[in-house]
Amino acid sequence: MDMTPVRYDAIADFYESFAPDAYDDSVAVALLDAVGDIKGLRLLDLACGHGRMSREMARRGAQVTGIDLSAALLERARRREQANPLGITYVHDNAASVDALKGASFDAVVCHYGLSDIDDLEGALATVGRVLKPGGFFAFSIIHPCFPGWVSMGANPSWKPGSGYFQEGWWLAAGPPNGVRPRVGSNHRMLSTYLNTLARNNLVVEQLREPEPPPHWLDAMPDVGRCLFTLWRAVENR
Repeated sequence: MDMTPVRYDAIADFYESFAPDAYDDSVAVALLDAVGDIKGLRLLDLACGHGRMSREMARRGAQVTGIDLSAALLERARRREQANPLGITYVHDNAASVDALKGASFDAVVCHYGLSDIDDLEGALATVGRVLKPGGFFAFSIIHPCFPGWVSMGANPSWKPGSGYFQEGWWLAAGPPNGVRPRVGSNHRMLSTYLNTLARNNLVVEQLREPEPPPHWLDAMPDVGRCLFTLWRAVENR
């Protein structure tokens, strides 16, 4: 594997405090609801970072493996696992590689916001389709790609203001440095790109949700009624 430092390595300390083990925001609630009862399932947390969602799904009874490209974030995940063991296995690898998780199989794959951080969407979803058991499901959340988001918030822009929805690619937000996207950027992709890439990898969408933004965001900007997030559940259909 290419061991070149990745974007999240440089902000690992910041990100660990930015994304604590709290699951009461509207998107996390919707994602966990879509995941449902996972007790006893073999589950992969794709782009697991410092293990925030891995820990919650392990607490809910899943046998969890987390995979991430950031060695610095995984170090923090493993440190927490050592302090409070939940039986989670963490893998340092590029999830978009054809060799990632070779020989492994899972009942479910979950990815919370991570797809916009993965440059090679095709490779990542090929891995999801390959490791999922027939009939297994893939649940993921992404920033809603149809809206430019609130750049002033710093954390959740989707596409670069002024560039347009149809201009896909990685970009670095210009908002305040208290958010994530001005530090690591984001890959903007159209909805059709997600749908077609899922289909090419035998993943059929069975559920799509558009949760409202957290209330404190709407309170801060009540004049802007934007849907900022989407949540998907797809099933493996070989």
